[in-house]
Amino acid sequence: MVASRDQNNAQEEEGRVKAYGSFDYVIVGGGTAGCVLANRLSQDPDVSVLLLEAGGRDNWHWIHIPVGYLYCIGNPRTDWCYRTEAEPGLNGRSILYARGRVLGGCSSINAMIYMRGQAHDYDEWARITGDDGWAWDNVLPVFRDSEDYWRGADEMHGVGGEWRVEQQRLRWDILDRFADAAEQAGIPRTEDFNRGNNAGVGRFEVNQRRGLRWNASKAFLRPVMRRSNLTVVTDALIDRVSLDGRRATGITFYLGGEQYRVDARVETVLAAGSIGSPAILQRSGVGPAALLQELGIQVRQDMASVGGNLQDHLQLRAIFRVQGIHTLNQMANSLLGKARMGLEYALFRSGPLSMAPSQLGLFAKSDDAVPTPDLEYHVQPLSLDKFGDPLHDFPAFTASVCHLRPSSRGTVQIRSADPEAAPRIAPGYLSTDEDRLVAARAIRLTRRIVSMPALQPYSPEEYLPGPQAQTDEELARAAGDIGTTIFHPVGTCRMGHADDPEAVVDSRLRVRGLEGLRVVDASIMPTITSGNTNSPTVMIAERGARMIREDRKTAG
Repeated sequence: MVASRDQNNAQEEEGRVKAYGSFDYVIVGGGTAGCVLANRLSQDPDVSVLLLEAGGRDNWHWIHIPVGYLYCIGNPRTDWCYRTEAEPGLNGRSILYARGRVLGGCSSINAMIYMRGQAHDYDEWARITGDDGWAWDNVLPVFRDSEDYWRGADEMHGVGGEWRVEQQRLRWDILDRFADAAEQAGIPRTEDFNRGNNAGVGRFEVNQRRGLRWNASKAFLRPVMRRSNLTVVTDALIDRVSLDGRRATGITFYLGGEQYRVDARVETVLAAGSIGSPAILQRSGVGPAALLQELGIQVRQDMASVGGNLQDHLQLRAIFRVQGIHTLNQMANSLLGKARMGLEYALFRSGPLSMAPSQLGLFAKSDDAVPTPDLEYHVQPLSLDKFGDPLHDFPAFTASVCHLRPSSRGTVQIRSADPEAAPRIAPGYLSTDEDRLVAARAIRLTRRIVSMPALQPYSPEEYLPGPQAQTDEELARAAGDIGTTIFHPVGTCRMGHADDPEAVVDSRLRVRGLEGLRVVDASIMPTITSGNTNSPTVMIAERGARMIREDRKTAG
């Protein structure tokens, strides 16, 4: 058990907190954003950079074999294994809320899908912040600079960057037939979801290299680990930011049972994600005053918005039994099938072991009045009752659909000053009439696609949520029964105008009211992107690193 806050203060007074030295930059969190930041900030040879990660090294084989996400999510070796509060919108259920606890962070355990979102998302960020640097036309070059795109460079894509993007190395007939059915339902084909408008149905592209997961650690951190000005420390549990008046001066953390303090001469940068970053701020006395006072934490900056504005994509997992066509269910439940999958991967780095959780994607509108697609499908040639359960023993596919721009908002709040205590996560799923209506429309669209002629030879039969749900009210309740996170939490340290009282950081990602402290991760998104959130986090870290370097040079 880690010491309490009162014990921490006493230890500091008695001099029992050990000094870990000082660095120009201290980065908290070795996930996607932290790996990018460590690379970019250490490019300047005259600065020193320390990267602190609470998890371990990303040297476990299941991190790198794509299908290994099944063994990484929900495993304390690689996952914080958080759970939500009992969610009213999920009919009282509490669900797993996976967050990467390993170098590479969520990019080491996620679905590997490369997705930017829509141009509209970033133009909205520019409007909210008053900073055109966040507009689509200005973030597109940042995406391109990081990218190593398998098809080659054009006006939308780049080559030679660290972030490898490839096509998937297998196909499934059942997914091809679903794509045909979607086209028959009026949804056009697309070859590329990443050109600013992701409408259509097509194959997802993934962050892989020749059949292996390409996480942020491989891409950005490992190539620079030998830089003399970069220090990486794993298994470092972060306690809090050290504050001297209004200035952040470093970090207090635990390592090997000892408590340490490290000083940051220039800046402290939180990159611990949408759960970790607000929790660290709150433990540091930066957050809702009433909460901090209740927990006995000295209020250093009353900011009610720290931990608020939580947004996530709730996926509704509709499952359909089929006949006369192969799915992964049959292969995974057969000894011969397992042997064939293992051999194919060993010889060719292809086949089911190389697959991301979802191979087929689809973006569509829930209603004609919606200006751009607000639904995203992840279609899978498999089915199971819930994550962690075995695959069903009958052939089936899953068509998961999520509302891309939910109006529901949630919160992240610490339960105590103890950094080992999991925070209270309350996403607030389906808490608005709008989100419940979109959920009902999404399930109806799924049923319409499945009813198209392309799938009829396989006699699709709705297993979940079940055909008994028909009215909007019934479908919204069914959505609560089958809905689960797709692991895209954002917004808990959102950015805004410098004078916006609801913003935690300004458009240059500096924490309002404090000096020497930034947040650079998915938590700064004011609104969630219309798609998977990992690659937008790479872009945020790229921009954040540029801002940090620019500000240092300006100050110097």
